[in-house]
Amino acid sequence: MLNSLDIEGRPQDTRVVVAMSGGVDSSATAALLKSEGYDVVGITLQLYDHGAAIHRKGACCAGQDIHDARDVAERLGIPHYVLDYESRFRESVINSFAESYALGETPVPCIECNRSVKFRDLLATARELGAAVLATGHYVASRRLADGSRGLVCAADADRDQSYFLFATTREQLNYLRFPLGDMTKPQVRELARRFGLTVADKHDSQDICFVPSGRYTDVVQRLQPGAMMPGDIVDLSGRVLGRHHGIAHFTVGQRRGLGIAASAPLYVVRLDVANARVVVGPREALRMHRIRLRDVNWIGDGTLDQAAAGQGREIFVRVRSTRAPQAAWLRSVDGECEVELVAGEEGVSAGQACVFYDAPAGQARVLGGGFIKSAAARHEGARASENRPRDGAVQFAATAARG
Repeated sequence: MLNSLDIEGRPQDTRVVVAMSGGVDSSATAALLKSEGYDVVGITLQLYDHGAAIHRKGACCAGQDIHDARDVAERLGIPHYVLDYESRFRESVINSFAESYALGETPVPCIECNRSVKFRDLLATARELGAAVLATGHYVASRRLADGSRGLVCAADADRDQSYFLFATTREQLNYLRFPLGDMTKPQVRELARRFGLTVADKHDSQDICFVPSGRYTDVVQRLQPGAMMPGDIVDLSGRVLGRHHGIAHFTVGQRRGLGIAASAPLYVVRLDVANARVVVGPREALRMHRIRLRDVNWIGDGTLDQAAAGQGREIFVRVRSTRAPQAAWLRSVDGECEVELVAGEEGVSAGQACVFYDAPAGQARVLGGGFIKSAAARHEGARASENRPRDGAVQFAATAARG
């Protein structure tokens, strides 16, 4: 008979490792599973030198969070361990973050943290501890599929859904992961924490990048990739110099404020010319892209990616930023690469961000996978193409001229 975690065995005979960040979500997850009788072990990761971040509101994984996680574990009567993952986190997340900005991209460090540190390294540790599953407090859910494997679906609370940050989770990892909060709302989780008497029930949510305690990500880039902070020109679409900047890492595609130049009409960052240290600006209509090429694609839908993208491709729904709603698109294979064609187009598509695939535009849609944006282009082939310098040295493509 299957238990509440959808695996064989009585709860008391089932060891569960819970990733405890010290926040209300992971704490409530641990409390809920403990109340159901599972053999719960809490693990908190020390990911960076948290001294500078103690008492800083909005930053996760700080010293106070480790203290809170330990207090919750003590109240629940479960074993709790703090693991030093600083070197792994620095190599996999922080260094990659700075490198991405140096390449003119806009990275999403939480995705890389989930992909490499939590769902690779921590998952391996959970297995070593004899755990049947690794549970987290993410707002996302999984469902058993017809073939016995598990699919990833959006959370019931759309405002809290974190599926965008988990698209890189593999099929094998999904079979081992559980997300007990996926069908709950945030108010329900806080009420659950109050019912269990947890002191973190009303704790604020994390907002900042956890390893940027100052709130200025450019400080990290300056230290690790000083070349990204070299001054250069701000130019329009024709190449005319409009002003100077203090480093491309200060800018992202779609940005309007903080350009430091005067113009008769609003201007937006259209692309970052890394090779020439130039920030290219233009009117809003120059931001609309229709074709996106991806790298590092992870497919967790039915069948294989090659099958889904073959021929005329597959109709899907995609999210190109975590704060934007999924929109209709076609997934295809073009010249041996994965390409997404947006039906209505999207503004401010930036290299380094994720493009996540769904089977529906709303509700608890199934996540089909996704990839990192390598380049973007306007619909018309006549648009002159150029892009930020790519990771693989190939020429990237993107529209640089306004449509019309």
